[in-house]
Amino acid sequence: MRRCAWVGEDPLMAAYHDREWGVPTRSDRHLFELLTLEGAQAGLSWLTILKKRENYRRAFRGFDPVRVARLEEHDVESLLQDTGIVRHRGKIESTINNACKVLEIQAEAGSFAEYVWSFVGGTPIANRWKTLVELPSETPESREMSRDMRRRGFRFVGPTTCYAFMQAAGLVNDHELSCYRHPEIAV
Repeated sequence: MRRCAWVGEDPLMAAYHDREWGVPTRSDRHLFELLTLEGAQAGLSWLTILKKRENYRRAFRGFDPVRVARLEEHDVESLLQDTGIVRHRGKIESTINNACKVLEIQAEAGSFAEYVWSFVGGTPIANRWKTLVELPSETPESREMSRDMRRRGFRFVGPTTCYAFMQAAGLVNDHELSCYRHPEIAV
């Protein structure tokens, strides 16, 4: 069974790749989780974040945007002491801020998913990369998403983070052509 080259040998990475990465999701909570984790990953390895994922779920109330939006300064101080997550004030505060922005979009667009999926016209972009080196770090769609999210006040949503988010959430199918998952999730 051949996987994308980025997976490597770690079983946690393989499980993430095999079960989740690139699978289209329209769950607001799951999308908020993926956006948060991609922002937390900035400057770190994805494996580091995967190892801390359950701690993130606990710390950020199951990624329920309503509950996360209610976190206050004393919660931030507590989270800064939590060794189970990345203890970076900016990333913690951005999660709370971004939860508030998700709620604003839900009120405006009906769902965060509707908003996110609008950047790809509601349908995953089916790419056909042969090798890992062909994958871009950003695209016109991720740049547009980043611009709009930043305009709305989201943080830790640069074009590269937005593209990684799009890949994780299945807005694009970036599995390599030789990967067994590419045809499985193709639309």
